[in-house]
Amino acid sequence: MTTAKAAPGKTLLDGSDHTLVLVDYQSQMAFATRSIDVVDLRNNAALVSKAAAEFGVPTILTTVAEKSFSGPMFDEVTAPFPGQASIDRTTMNAWEDENVVAEVNRIGRNRIVFGGLWTSVCIVGPALSALDQGFEVYVITDACGDVTTEAHERAVQRMVQAGARPMTSLQYLLELQRDWARGATYDRTVATAIQHGGGYGLGLVYAKTMFGGGEGH
Repeated sequence: MTTAKAAPGKTLLDGSDHTLVLVDYQSQMAFATRSIDVVDLRNNAALVSKAAAEFGVPTILTTVAEKSFSGPMFDEVTAPFPGQASIDRTTMNAWEDENVVAEVNRIGRNRIVFGGLWTSVCIVGPALSALDQGFEVYVITDACGDVTTEAHERAVQRMVQAGARPMTSLQYLLELQRDWARGATYDRTVATAIQHGGGYGLGLVYAKTMFGGGEGH
């Protein structure tokens, strides 16, 4: 007989067990993105960035041809990490850049979470490469985008078939919090959800405003 225990599953993320890699959230890449509205993409990327900063997740910011072609990273992605420089590359696959993998090795965590543009190129490349080298890989699919819905969906399918675990931006935030009794991060988690969590965020505003509701017990 299997005995239930009040403990999280081994594949659930927390702030201490993974590295977040945010790839090519740049103007030139966003101009051609069609699989998700760019406003939604920016909102979701901001949610992920804030969540990582709030929970102390080591985060790698990387760009491609920032000065010569693609432009700077979105402000909402970089703002939660003040003073942190992005790693600029020439490679489409960030995992083929020596500076990026050196930072992965310096941080030293076996789980890698990816978000960025485009799904079928700059996310597939490092995701499949990391999987091939024995890393556990998660992809925040609604914080990724591509030139068509077909390109995005086939890329996600390809990564899942190879062993990557898909998730969403709001799921990422709430998975890191996971218990409303965690007071140290409660206020920031709620603030981020209110700002970037869509209808769920509006629900939080309503509950707190109308009858002082809260998630904790």
